[in-house]
Amino acid sequence: MRVLITNLNLEGWTGTELFVRDVARGLLAKGHRPILYSPRLGRLAAEIRNETIPVVDDLSQVATPPDIIHGQHANETITALLHFSDVPAIYVCHDWYFKEDYPPPFPRVMRYVAVDDQCYDKLIYECGVPEDKTQIICQFVDLKRFQPRSPLPSRPRRAAILCNYTKENEHLKAAREACSERGVTLDVFGAGVGRPCERPEAVLRDYDVVFAKGRAALESAAVGAAVVVYWWRRLGPMATTVNLEQLRADGFGMRAMSSQLTAEEFGRAIDRALEEYDPADAADVSRRVRAEAGRDLAIDELLRIYEEAIAENAATPHDREKEAHAAAAHVRNLTLDFRRQRESVFNSTTFRVGERLRRTPGIGKLARSLARGIVGRRHE
Repeated sequence: MRVLITNLNLEGWTGTELFVRDVARGLLAKGHRPILYSPRLGRLAAEIRNETIPVVDDLSQVATPPDIIHGQHANETITALLHFSDVPAIYVCHDWYFKEDYPPPFPRVMRYVAVDDQCYDKLIYECGVPEDKTQIICQFVDLKRFQPRSPLPSRPRRAAILCNYTKENEHLKAAREACSERGVTLDVFGAGVGRPCERPEAVLRDYDVVFAKGRAALESAAVGAAVVVYWWRRLGPMATTVNLEQLRADGFGMRAMSSQLTAEEFGRAIDRALEEYDPADAADVSRRVRAEAGRDLAIDELLRIYEEAIAENAATPHDREKEAHAAAAHVRNLTLDFRRQRESVFNSTTFRVGERLRRTPGIGKLARSLARGIVGRRHE
């Protein structure tokens, strides 16, 4: 089966980027032909292509149409549907908040997948997606990459935060102090602290407690760490055998977390989480994750949905006028979004101050001269 997978970008190591990489790896391992498309390619795209998986930023490079489009992010999914005019698609929703992550109302999108309960609710109750065409496939782990660690110590010694939004601030200071008082060293990984974690499988086995959300939390649990749901200034529970099913349904995400905490509240919450450390229960959590959340199980589910979409598309007459109207509505929405973005820029304090300075005699002339000089140097 030829599967074209779309994504907003393939530049770094965010959740959806790693998801499509792992789906492509899983499909290839089962004898299928994945092709990845994104208009924004970077280091991750190069890594995927080195594994002999085709990656393109221009769909005209794909000479043979795929059998199915695995769509992620509305603009890229619509691009693929318009380019391959007879190919059906499924759409996978990953995020409640992200504006680009909404289901495109296009006739050839035959099935919808949510990665957790909140995305399911978004599809059904906000976007009007039919419930009988939607299902949940929770996040998964590549069990070959994320191997089990040695048994946890009786008391935690090392902890790690995995979050690109974490920065050096009062909250992180409070977390370090809470860990230090319990004799736990805390390391931080993420773009916000200039220490991205590109190979978590090589890092996680060194930590007894991991503060993370989403895929990072699930992968940490698969390795065998005690996992605390965490994002920026919010904290959720320690993953246990009692709450694991609900945490997976929540995607180890926002529904499992507190509201934003003050730095003082955050430090106390970190202390309470460390108090709940239970190495035996964490080991049971890890065994369950490895039994229930492996990549192969998720790929089998996706393949079943692909086959359903292909069969339904073959039995459904294509309404070109309806597809044209759907594409026109999407372009209209893009235009409105662009207008809102322009208004936001023009109404910002930075823009207004800049315009005022530009119009000020003397200062404005100097600013324009500096700008021309900078542009000239960039073009040299």
